[in-house]
Amino acid sequence: MEELDGEPVVTSIPGVNSKKKQMCFDWGPGEMLVCETSFSKQGKSETVPGCPFIFIIRKDIDVYSQILRKLFNESHGIFVGLQRMEEDLTGKSRKAQLVRVSKNYRSVIRACMEEMHQVAIAAKDPASGHQFSSQISILSAMELIWNLCEILFIEVAPAGPLLLHLLDWVRLHVCEVDSLLADVLGSESPSRHESFWKLVTILVLQGRLDEARQMLSKEADANPTSAGMCRTLGDLMRTMPILSVCGSGPSAASWEVGSFRKHAGSVCRRPLTASAPQPGNTQTLTELELKWQHWHEECERHLQDGTFAPSPHLESLCKIMLGDEAALLEQKELLSNWYHFLVTRLLYSHPTVKPIDLHFYAQSSLDLFLGGESSPEPLDNILMAAFEFDIHQVIKECSIALSNWWFVAHLTDLLDHCKLLQSHNLYFGSNMREFLLLEYASGLFAHHSLWQLGVDYFDHCPELGRVSLEMHIERIPLSTEQKALKVLRICEQRQMTEQVRSICKILAMKAVRNNRLGSALSWSIRAKDAAFATLVSDRFLRDYCERGCFSDLDLIDNLGPAMMLSDRLTFLGKYREFHRLYGDKRFVDAASLLLSLMTSQIAPRSFWMTLLTDALPLLEQKQVIFSADQTYELLRCLEDLTSGRPAHGEPDPLQLQDDDIETTKVEMLRLSLARNLARAIVKEGSLEGS
Repeated sequence: MEELDGEPVVTSIPGVNSKKKQMCFDWGPGEMLVCETSFSKQGKSETVPGCPFIFIIRKDIDVYSQILRKLFNESHGIFVGLQRMEEDLTGKSRKAQLVRVSKNYRSVIRACMEEMHQVAIAAKDPASGHQFSSQISILSAMELIWNLCEILFIEVAPAGPLLLHLLDWVRLHVCEVDSLLADVLGSESPSRHESFWKLVTILVLQGRLDEARQMLSKEADANPTSAGMCRTLGDLMRTMPILSVCGSGPSAASWEVGSFRKHAGSVCRRPLTASAPQPGNTQTLTELELKWQHWHEECERHLQDGTFAPSPHLESLCKIMLGDEAALLEQKELLSNWYHFLVTRLLYSHPTVKPIDLHFYAQSSLDLFLGGESSPEPLDNILMAAFEFDIHQVIKECSIALSNWWFVAHLTDLLDHCKLLQSHNLYFGSNMREFLLLEYASGLFAHHSLWQLGVDYFDHCPELGRVSLEMHIERIPLSTEQKALKVLRICEQRQMTEQVRSICKILAMKAVRNNRLGSALSWSIRAKDAAFATLVSDRFLRDYCERGCFSDLDLIDNLGPAMMLSDRLTFLGKYREFHRLYGDKRFVDAASLLLSLMTSQIAPRSFWMTLLTDALPLLEQKQVIFSADQTYELLRCLEDLTSGRPAHGEPDPLQLQDDDIETTKVEMLRLSLARNLARAIVKEGSLEGS
């Protein structure tokens, strides 16, 4: 059976008393609307709710943080680059690329952490400062977990180098020693500084033995009575057989609040390029273990001989170097957390620890460090799952503890590229990677601009990505035409025909409401919506009847094949062409086109009188424009219009007889047509006679 999660945390809504009143809510793609009803739980109803507000509850508020937006933007580029990584890369080259991608993700986290730290310092409002500090602690925990996963799952460090990676990991996230070191060295007499032995102890606990020796040399110079002991302990530090560590590694803040343990610290500024060195070609782990055993025996001999007995500080340091658990636990305050205790314990007791044995030492270190005084926190559970190499538990615990899907989505995607999640499919139709990417992308779509990043995440979800994108993209508020064009371009690039049509219809409707007929017609053509194109064409014709001229001539003049979308649009384009021919004094062509518009029934019946009126100037030309047959056709159209006979099923014949103006217009048309008919018959008869 699947393990059940704990009960979700209850979110209190200010001003709402859910114990007395019934609530109503409505889910949206990225948020939920909640309000109080007028019904109480006792069955009595009130006219007015006690809390007359509608609350918007967002499931992912982190997308609205200005600083975290940089995290989302920067990591998006890394994610897309990872998807394009050459699949044929194998072995060391592929592993090196994946490690580089992992470090890039961590660099982005640290950059955001640094910026947020600066903002927290500058914050004048204590509440804002506390909020930023809380966010820093979350980012620090994310980087801590990611770094450990990088060591264990991506680099897959073997015994030997594994400990060096873990030492760098601890130094990266327990960095208070750096400020302390600067403080002590900046004093007039470092060895007399009140924190001198605290500093030396921390350096030894972190395996920074070269720096610890330098500090002991200062004590030897200042205190001749302890010079011999300092030199002896310094020699033990120098001769400790461990793979040499390049520098002291990067370090970072370790502030944990809320669901994570809080450590005192500050954001350290070191690059992430340092890496643990590899063992020499000639030194095997067996040789290292033998040398370490001899060194360990020498340390123990000095301790038993009482070499350091006159100095409790030096004796304590020697015990730490022997891996004495009691001595280590005495420094609990300086270790600050159990995973620091774990790495120090491994350094001085099991330097060649194998990855498979890590979980055993991790669990015992956690138990020893907590000592039954407190229970493990979410961060402890996540790190323990990582030491147990339980990737799915790491992802599950992070999903519960962290405030958004960014971390689990990107980490899971990276681990999937490492071929570590191939066998884990979810029971509801998608694998873990795709499920988490879909959740993260859905959260991005709740933001007014980050939705554009979400598109690429949906694109790289082969099973449900397209369906999810179609669902979310339809809900984007098209507040500006520029935004609408972005959405439209995305849909067209992905052949999302229905979404393109829907967006174009929405924009066409907005344009009609704003009386922007040219834009409305353009969108309706783009949507290939014949009905709406007909509606807009009618508006154009109505405006022409009222104003006597067309608006948006450039659009109408360049309709091209698009005019075939609907009969009304075809008529609009052809009618505009008639005006162009007339303006160019191509009267014969204009007359033929005008007549064809009427006889082909493409012109709306309500517009026939306008067309016949347009024919009047052609009928009154000195030369005969309309032939006798054409004139007969015009007369027939006029009679059809005035007699009230419907043409081709049009239900409402024009009732013109009662309108004096229309009656006068009809009489003028009849007179003109009769005159033109006579002239045409005479002209045609003369031509036949000749």
